[in-house]
Amino acid sequence: MLAFLKILLPVAVVGVGLLYFFQDALIFFPQSIPPASRKQFEPHAYRVVHEGVTLQGWFVRGAVTAEKPLLVYYGGNAEEVSANLGDLRQLKAGAYLFINYRGYGDSEGKPSQAALCKDAVHILDHMVANERIPLDHMVLMGRSLGSGVAVHAAAQRKVRAVVLVTPFDSLTNVARHHYPIFPVRLLLKHPFDSLALAPAIKTPLLMLIAAHDEVIPPKFAFNLARAWGGPVQTQIIEGAGHNDIQLHQDYWKALNGFLSSPATRIE
Repeated sequence: MLAFLKILLPVAVVGVGLLYFFQDALIFFPQSIPPASRKQFEPHAYRVVHEGVTLQGWFVRGAVTAEKPLLVYYGGNAEEVSANLGDLRQLKAGAYLFINYRGYGDSEGKPSQAALCKDAVHILDHMVANERIPLDHMVLMGRSLGSGVAVHAAAQRKVRAVVLVTPFDSLTNVARHHYPIFPVRLLLKHPFDSLALAPAIKTPLLMLIAAHDEVIPPKFAFNLARAWGGPVQTQIIEGAGHNDIQLHQDYWKALNGFLSSPATRIE
């Protein structure tokens, strides 16, 4: 037994060290813009500068009202957001804003929780000041990692509504699920603790949960739903996994129903 422990201890120490120093590479997977998307969607190209860093994406303009809001999207950890522009025909918002995180697409900088969250709030303020779109005409939509960014932004600015797709309560809990032998709470530099912010957020929420999510088990979404301070609608998409939830028609039906629902309007 003693000999086994002598072998196990160095292995565990090395594992902890690797998890700590390489966690950015485990959390963030920046992607490039496909050449076809760059050419096809160039008319909608949009840039916002924050703290000297240029953030790149697309703004699909339209008539924005309380009934037809601006949908502001925050992508997953391996998502270059131009892919969503092909889905606009299935959506019923008034306008759409897709901005790549730092290091993704043509956005400058390096991704981190602090940077992504500060950028998200700045972009909302930019849309108010420069595009004259009020916060109560905006719906924030965050998918996977983007759910943590969307929750942070909703905690800082009173928008019309929030949509979270395959969300988590905290990245710490998800990491503990996948790496149970490591002291994740002590190691994680990007905890994205949505659970701590949720009770103070009174904004209406739609949560779209993949029934067979192998990356973020549904229990973490339900933890967040129970803690949310405002009205919550949850929709389980049967047959869906973490990466294919958007391929199911019930996903689009629930999303569009929520966007047009009077229940999402701030009184």
